[in-house]
Amino acid sequence: MAATVAMTVVVTPGPPPSLDLHGELTPAALTAALAALPPCTPTLHRHTDHHHTLTLPPPPYPAGRLGDLLTGAPAAPGPRHPHPHPLPDTGRPPHRPDTALPATALQRAVLLDALTHPGSGLHVEQLHWRWHGPLDHHRFTTAWQHLHDTEAVLRTALARPAAPGDGPRFTVHPHATPELHRHTRSGTDWQTLLRAERTREFDLHRPAALRITVLEEQPHPEPASRVLLTYHQALLDNWSARLLRRALHRAYLADGRPAGRERRPDIRDHLRWTAAQDLHEARRFWSRPTPHPAPATPRPTPAHPAAPPADPTPLGPPPRGHARGHGRTRERLTPYEARRLRRWAADQGASESTALHAAWALQAHHTHPAPGPIGFAAAVSGRGIPLPGADRLPGPLRSAVPLHARIDPAVPLTSLLATLAAQVLDASSYEWVAPAQAAAWTPGHRDGPGDHGDPGDHGLRLPGALIDFEAHAPDGPADDTVPTELAAEGVRTGAAETITAATALPLTITAHHDTGGGLVLTAVHHRTHLTDADAARALARTARLLRTLPDTAEQPVTATVAHALALLTAHPQPAPPPHPAPGHTARTLSVLRAAARTGAGTICLIPAPGAPPGCYDTLAAAYPGPQELTTLRPPADARTVLAALRPALARDEPLLLAGFTGAGDLACEVAERIAAHGWHPPRVAIAAAPATATDRAAALARTLTAAAARATRP
Repeated sequence: MAATVAMTVVVTPGPPPSLDLHGELTPAALTAALAALPPCTPTLHRHTDHHHTLTLPPPPYPAGRLGDLLTGAPAAPGPRHPHPHPLPDTGRPPHRPDTALPATALQRAVLLDALTHPGSGLHVEQLHWRWHGPLDHHRFTTAWQHLHDTEAVLRTALARPAAPGDGPRFTVHPHATPELHRHTRSGTDWQTLLRAERTREFDLHRPAALRITVLEEQPHPEPASRVLLTYHQALLDNWSARLLRRALHRAYLADGRPAGRERRPDIRDHLRWTAAQDLHEARRFWSRPTPHPAPATPRPTPAHPAAPPADPTPLGPPPRGHARGHGRTRERLTPYEARRLRRWAADQGASESTALHAAWALQAHHTHPAPGPIGFAAAVSGRGIPLPGADRLPGPLRSAVPLHARIDPAVPLTSLLATLAAQVLDASSYEWVAPAQAAAWTPGHRDGPGDHGDPGDHGLRLPGALIDFEAHAPDGPADDTVPTELAAEGVRTGAAETITAATALPLTITAHHDTGGGLVLTAVHHRTHLTDADAARALARTARLLRTLPDTAEQPVTATVAHALALLTAHPQPAPPPHPAPGHTARTLSVLRAAARTGAGTICLIPAPGAPPGCYDTLAAAYPGPQELTTLRPPADARTVLAALRPALARDEPLLLAGFTGAGDLACEVAERIAAHGWHPPRVAIAAAPATATDRAAALARTLTAAAARATRP
């Protein structure tokens, strides 16, 4: 057991990490603490008798656990918290990468979602297709290397922030090697492989956010393989993946070495273009008065699946009766039904996507009638922006725009369709705006708990349903000969299919046409907010409307919204049994003291294992610093702490994590995950816990003062 030492520790995350040790340090105490952890060769620098700096090897060495041991925690068999997300060791590349460019608001939002939901695989999407015929693996690998050499997005990675308060930035490296894996059918199940790749997190500090997997199938009657692309939406979207697929086929036909230079425009052009846009014009557009302002955010209920949670980031376990993770369900319109819907929509002067938007709004109103408008989000490709060549640009351009529709039974159905179509058309010049920005600027938007209206913090604050009529990148003239040339080599490629990414939203509905001409609807829902049965009912009602809306053309008079609602009434479904609405879990974050000034920063006090509630209540009087002091109700885990820190991260505020002995391991795990997603890692301050509350507050106040001085030291 490590000896108890009168010591406070300030951990500065690396690489390499270092520990500032304030207090009496004995060789026996240091030796005992190091002996309880994996072997390493640290460097100890003595400043004074009571101030030392211990520099550790790069992560994943458990610096937080070492701090706990030095401040008096007993040794344990191993770290209490695993460290699956170590700080990225970016090192020094052989060639200096490009200058780092700030992430767009859309990228920040994706990174925040992924950061605050560890282990959930959020924003990881997949594209796969079959390759019939021989597959020359050398040519295939060489073709992918060519794509990495010519597509800047495949050499892009997060840059390490230079200073506290810096938000995520991206840089393009001069070289990247494709991550390509091969599996055999006898050793790997396809569905298992899909799930494993979706849940395996990306190291976004290393290019590229794309993994290629080839699964060899049985060779009879002909050789066949499945090709799987797994990518992170912080850098790629579905449109991008399909562009890369076609570029791969062209490169494969040219033996992996086609003529041509780097594609332009590229992700750097998009980042610079977005940074140059005038937010005032966008704000003026979204904040203009509308006849039907978006309603205040209601609480979700089983009968209203479109409603977002009242609490944008529910902390703690889900309510009783709710499962964890994401569920998926499907509905399909036959080719005849899909053609009939397309003809009907065209006759109304609308598109299939507008018909889907109207169907969702109608079923939501039918399920939960309300006087206010129905709010939801519509996905857009992001390629409608006035950046030349945006349609040929692989990058994270896909976005969403908030829509709202007041369901008035007396209004002609064509008016509802026209209203929804006009909203999407009007917003087309502002597809680069993050959904949170648009929602926050829309009249009637009301900030939720912990919501500071920051443009970078979107996630669950959008309307709870995202409707995406999947738009594929168009086939250009250069692609017309590719299937024929592949066929000359005995190769046929099947149609590419997308596996929609899970997001922090309660529900996402994606529509796409399959190879048979049918219209496939896929719902991905968060089980914390919707049960599998609720999501299936919502999707089934939407599909029923799409099948039957063309029936309104047979009305002897102009079809109204009432006629469309009657289609749902004619085929009622039993209402789901009541169950506790999510969002009722009390928030675990408490503010002990507000910040003295804007930008002063936030100190999050993390309870140690077994700590009683209120263990930090007396610190507000003992610590004179200007930062906001917050704490969490014990017990706390990484997910809870990260969710609580989300608003501060969205504002790029300086952060400090602190606590008594025992909190260091969890605090360092949180700091490492923050760094892995592009933010500057916060320092971690650990203090011993004397017997009395007054002494404990004084000891921790001294530790926080030392950490603040360390942060400002040149």
